[in-house]
Amino acid sequence: MNIRTILFDLDGTLIDTNELINASFFHTFNEYGLRFSDEEILAFNGPPLKETFEKIDLDKAEAMITTYRSHNLAHHDEYVKTFPNVKETLQLLKDNGISLGIVTTKMRKTAIRGLKFTGIDSYFDTIIAIDDVTNAKPHPEPVLQAMKALNAERETTLMVGDNSHDIESGQNAGVLTAGVAWSLKGEKVLKSYQPTYMLHDMHDLLKLIEV
Repeated sequence: MNIRTILFDLDGTLIDTNELINASFFHTFNEYGLRFSDEEILAFNGPPLKETFEKIDLDKAEAMITTYRSHNLAHHDEYVKTFPNVKETLQLLKDNGISLGIVTTKMRKTAIRGLKFTGIDSYFDTIIAIDDVTNAKPHPEPVLQAMKALNAERETTLMVGDNSHDIESGQNAGVLTAGVAWSLKGEKVLKSYQPTYMLHDMHDLLKLIEV
């Protein structure tokens, strides 16, 4: 497979922010006297915050987003780390001439903080965050914008993510897709969206580009 460009979701794909995200949701709901089960909170992990909170309470959505982001930033460094073999794989991909980009539903400032804190910021040639687009994933716009920045072609571009939104955004943009088996949603759920590939370890990317 002649893959020349790889686009990554950030949270849950490259960096493990699952506990941080859950803690931020629990804190926010507690502040507003709301109760959700662990399973319900798991479903909130992935879509843009605006979409999640507006479904819960349209009038209080903006205030809840502010509460969530405040908690998330305050506790960021306590939780965040890369998943196994991420840094080594990114280095080998770069060494082999693969263009790398980030496509995330996080705010740019927070995404960059996570990338810098985990020491992987230097590997990426572009970052497309929620504040860079009109339409978030699963719309194709974020993927297409990243491709434009990298002069990438559909046939040689791969979108990698841990959530249905990532797979669908890639499919809607007409590129190859890969789910990650370490997704909190589970491999079975991601497979139901029919990604081109399923990664069980970051090293699996090296097999795809035949390193």
